[in-house]
Amino acid sequence: MSLSFHMICGLKPLKMFWIVLFCLCFWHLDGVFGDEVESVSVVGGYSITLNSGLTEIMDDDWIQWTFWIENTLLAEINKQTDSMTVYDDVLDGRFRDRLKLDNQTGSLTITDTRTTDSGRYKLQMNSVGKCFKITVFGVLKSVSVKEGESVTLNSGVTEIMDDDMLQWRFVSENTLIAEINKQTDSMAVYDDVLDGRFRDRLKLDNQTGSLTITNMRISDFGVYQLHNNYIMGIMFFLSVHSELNIRFISFISL
Repeated sequence: MSLSFHMICGLKPLKMFWIVLFCLCFWHLDGVFGDEVESVSVVGGYSITLNSGLTEIMDDDWIQWTFWIENTLLAEINKQTDSMTVYDDVLDGRFRDRLKLDNQTGSLTITDTRTTDSGRYKLQMNSVGKCFKITVFGVLKSVSVKEGESVTLNSGVTEIMDDDMLQWRFVSENTLIAEINKQTDSMAVYDDVLDGRFRDRLKLDNQTGSLTITNMRISDFGVYQLHNNYIMGIMFFLSVHSELNIRFISFISL
């Protein structure tokens, strides 16, 4: 839909201001989403390379990589000045020592990926733009335990930071079951959720953030996730075996 010149001129100044602003914003967004978008997925901890599509950068080329979520420049190459730079200290060092820029092709590699790396990245080559949508899945660890026993899902850290907030979720039911907030100096376990399935069976370590589930039940089977500002989204696939299942498996193996 378009507005004619006479229609716009006939509007009150305030209304005309908002229409012009809307048109400008729409034009800007259209230009952004008009760029080619490539979707890439990776499991946390692995490396991922965003390919420029070039085999060699020309002598008068310049390339910039930007993390759109924070509108932050991550890396650039300027062939005219013969310079190449990665800015891995930006965003409080989130990418520190994890960015590698290929000086021949301009491709960008992110090592040891984390869930916080998920988002949109833009490659600008002279006047040509290309976008990447990255999804980083949490590291998946498999844990097996016998019914009635206890299991501890380790956070992997020795001490939680002072400004950190940590959460444990039972992903299979999309339910928050425990959290620590260092900023408010609070710690809570939500063992009454899911009709009290975990009642009196959750123990949270206030120093490491590790979660212990006691007196394991078959219904505890599923995926659990730990996430906070410093720990990438670690996921645990927890399988629970009953004594009957173990005996059956042993019998089949004979």
